[in-house]
Amino acid sequence: MSIAVIGAAGRSGAALCRALAARREAYVPVVRRPAAWQALGLPGEARLADLRDPAALRAALAGADRIVSCAHARWAPALLAAAPEGATMVLMGSTRRFSRWPDEHGDGVRAGEAAFLAGAHPGVMLHPTMIYGAQGENNVRRLAALMRRLPVAPLPDGGRALVQPVHQEDVTASLLAALGRNWAAPSTLVVAGPEPMPYRDFLAAVARAAGLRAPPVLPVPAAPLRLLARMTPLLPFLPTIGPDEIRRLTEDKAFDITPMRERLGVTPRPLAEGLAATFG
Repeated sequence: MSIAVIGAAGRSGAALCRALAARREAYVPVVRRPAAWQALGLPGEARLADLRDPAALRAALAGADRIVSCAHARWAPALLAAAPEGATMVLMGSTRRFSRWPDEHGDGVRAGEAAFLAGAHPGVMLHPTMIYGAQGENNVRRLAALMRRLPVAPLPDGGRALVQPVHQEDVTASLLAALGRNWAAPSTLVVAGPEPMPYRDFLAAVARAAGLRAPPVLPVPAAPLRLLARMTPLLPFLPTIGPDEIRRLTEDKAFDITPMRERLGVTPRPLAEGLAATFG
């Protein structure tokens, strides 16, 4: 065994396994639910491991010289403890680690990153921005569903905060490039779309790709929007929106992708191209 893929039945993990299979590269999927893996119909005999079970995880990773994990970055300490000595690690983080708003997700990514950077395994933790375009992904589709039902788009500060979404295929290309690179030490790298844009422009681009008229933007303070978001689970005609999602709309998410281009050789596709493929 050379490549072990942890979280192979998830969206990014399955996309990576499809790409590895297309390149005829051998890999071993490491999953928690064998039925979910079998339902994908992808090649590869899965090894069963719960990330909370050190012995099972160590057995699942035995013989791997490259380990890629699409599980949450908070599991980095468990993976480091179970990985064979000297194995290269490619881990998925998130740009939520840069958020000024503390939450369990971002705190977990920061803790996982700290453990990885302090460890002895060479490799990289990739921090993607919002990922769209994966099979089963509901980021932009949920947004389109929301615009179909609302006459206006209520956004904090009128949707001026910046976003930089990245297509799943560019994330997969980054994972493949990271697996093929020799890393001298643990490091981190942001994976993002080609350029940041105001959220209101992102909203309009999604509407165009979905064949919708972009609703007019209504500037609304974030506090009442967070209260309204708590009601969306009670409204079956609207997608569920979390209050933390509203809060994150108030901060810029813009990143330099020069390291992504130079170190991984990946140039992300323009948003319009990615959305056209997503809604195609």
